[in-house]
Amino acid sequence: MHTSVNTQDASIEPQGQPQGWLNRTVMGAGITSALGDFCYETTTVILPGFLAVLGLPAAVLGTIEGIADAVASFTKMLSGYIADKLGHRKLLVMVGYSLTPIGQVLIALAAGWPMILFGRIVSWFGKGLRGPLRDAIVIQAVSPKTRGRAFGFHRATDTIGAVLGPLLGVALLGWVQGWNGHDGSFAFRVVLWLSVIPGVLAVVAFFTLVQDPEHSPNPALRFFHTLRGLPLRFKRYLAAVGIFGIGDFSHSLLILAATQLLTASMGVVHAAQVAGLLYVWRNVVQVAVSFPIGVLADRFGHMPTLIAGYALGVLTAVLTAAAFALNIDSILFLGMIFLVAGLYMAVQEALESTVTAEMVTQELLATAVGALGTVNGTAKFISSTVVGVLWTAISPVFSFSLAAMLMLAGTIVLRQAGGRQQS
Repeated sequence: MHTSVNTQDASIEPQGQPQGWLNRTVMGAGITSALGDFCYETTTVILPGFLAVLGLPAAVLGTIEGIADAVASFTKMLSGYIADKLGHRKLLVMVGYSLTPIGQVLIALAAGWPMILFGRIVSWFGKGLRGPLRDAIVIQAVSPKTRGRAFGFHRATDTIGAVLGPLLGVALLGWVQGWNGHDGSFAFRVVLWLSVIPGVLAVVAFFTLVQDPEHSPNPALRFFHTLRGLPLRFKRYLAAVGIFGIGDFSHSLLILAATQLLTASMGVVHAAQVAGLLYVWRNVVQVAVSFPIGVLADRFGHMPTLIAGYALGVLTAVLTAAAFALNIDSILFLGMIFLVAGLYMAVQEALESTVTAEMVTQELLATAVGALGTVNGTAKFISSTVVGVLWTAISPVFSFSLAAMLMLAGTIVLRQAGGRQQS
């Protein structure tokens, strides 16, 4: 059975869809995401220190995060297809959120890197499983005209967890380290165990608050046939996202950049603390602007706003390369880099899925969002690896300059794809 792809129908509002954008499902998805981010972002901020007290080298962290990102990116594609085929999106999202606290428990129990890797893979598999399906549910819970503000609100609440989780994690780490009679890893394990609580609450929140719009299974759906049947303009869009993504390095590298630039004047420990706070500042910016960006996108168009956001991504890489070239250790200048990074991340995370929804039919929405997540995840894995290797092998100026050129190429291709869409 062939599922026809009539892109003109992609923005038709389904019957029975809620009219208000801030409805129970949008609110519930936002609360769930905040709790989920609180859970796993706590691990993100303390994991390097945990590895250090276990005596594991920095290369292990890069390998663990790279493998976990790869697992998440390919899971996104599969989860969207399974949801469109079986029609059980809410159940799969709950399974995805359940895997995050399970992964935290595994890491808390770890005595070496294999268990940490396994725990991170479990968590990131859950992240890849739930992301596209949750986005598809939110998209179908609001009208096409209010998708921008709905996703802006969702990303803002999501990032609140990414702000509070690291802050509380660092605070708890300092508090528990004051206890006597324990080895160096004890404080990290206590924080990891405590992070399980918001992870469990995320599952409860999604189950009780989120209502999945009626979604019928399509058992005749075939994976590769479905991918081939996606609209041509959406494939061009994915190409632009992929090119941009190959330059869109992980912002953990921004933290490392700030640490290195500040170390000469502050010392490594103080520099690392300031760099961590700059990352929190980036997340605060993202929280503050996500909803206004969604409103602007609803008014002026999602594609033009996304193009502007990609341009800010290019600026982030250019400013970082300039900081190394000129050896700038000004907290004000570095704060500006993290500010621009927060702006472009807010645009990217709020609007890439809504632009996707404008290009495909409702029947293929979860598959398309999954394809978007896979392209994004794969490209960013490549980017972070390449930028990190070139940073070490050649120079940070070269690596961030190359990232800027790739992001600029992706922005140009996206602008061309947007022009074809409007013509």
